[in-house]
Amino acid sequence: MSTTTSTRAIRIHAPGGPEALSLDTVSLAEPGPGEILVRQAFSGVNFVDIYHRTGLYGQPALPAGLGVEGAGTVERVGPGVAGLREGDRIAYAGLPAGSYAGHRLLPAERAIRLPDGIGFDVAAAVLVRGLTAHMLFERVRPLRPGDTVLIQAAAGGVGVIATQWARRRGATVIGTVGDARKAEVAKAHGADHVILYRETDFVAAVREITGGRGADMAIDGVGGDTLLRTFDAMAPYGLVASLGQVGGSLPTIDVGELGPARSIALARPSVLRHYLPDPAIYPRAAAEVLAEVEAGLRPLIGAVYPLAEAAEAHRALEAGRTSGSVLLEV
Repeated sequence: MSTTTSTRAIRIHAPGGPEALSLDTVSLAEPGPGEILVRQAFSGVNFVDIYHRTGLYGQPALPAGLGVEGAGTVERVGPGVAGLREGDRIAYAGLPAGSYAGHRLLPAERAIRLPDGIGFDVAAAVLVRGLTAHMLFERVRPLRPGDTVLIQAAAGGVGVIATQWARRRGATVIGTVGDARKAEVAKAHGADHVILYRETDFVAAVREITGGRGADMAIDGVGGDTLLRTFDAMAPYGLVASLGQVGGSLPTIDVGELGPARSIALARPSVLRHYLPDPAIYPRAAAEVLAEVEAGLRPLIGAVYPLAEAAEAHRALEAGRTSGSVLLEV
């Protein structure tokens, strides 16, 4: 006999501001072939959720759920699912969105079993950000000992993880932050040099720190003018990875901005669209991220909100009031 599960879920019925987030009661069918029903503990809040909410990144249909990572317990298993059973502790990352919910149906291939020593909160705080670092430093531009990496917004969720990842591979990390409190966060997580970008010209500072050479790699999730100015902080043959646009729309860039005068490269990689959907990459990379956590990688959980306060979590993230990862306790 089939049953349904009633659960609370944050959804959008139309694109908009934080007020567009609606706390709905929805009914979930039994998990179908290849699916599991997850009783969630925590959901990660990421900037991509804001892009989904505003309509910058479209959803397949409305109303739509939000959230691309979470952690919890397998409650039921659908037909044909192997390797998972009721009671297993799991985390996941990637599309389809829908982690802002008490329960959700999830393709079983998304589920990554959690080691006993990693809590649900840590898993939800680290997986997307850790996979982003894995993509950047293992695939986009593998790090070499002695490299210098410039990380914009080094006290943010990705910044905290990327700083540690780069340092563990022998790189020197220069981080930019907006205020003294965030500078302490960046230093506590391993940044060798921290620049208060509102007080100091970060391009000049990077040049001074590197003896005029510039950075070998830069990670920029800010966009706008910051992305363009980052070009001037690069060493010849350096690579700038553009991840987002929290500080402004992405500029139109003439190829001539990259070279030959600068001789640099620009990458615009997507962890959600190409890295995580790859069945050959995702499980291996996720396991390596969790192994890094077991070996000492520390996500910073900067704020935890109840599910019903998802709108406030979005406001805090958009306003730059948070450090590290933001979670919803669901």
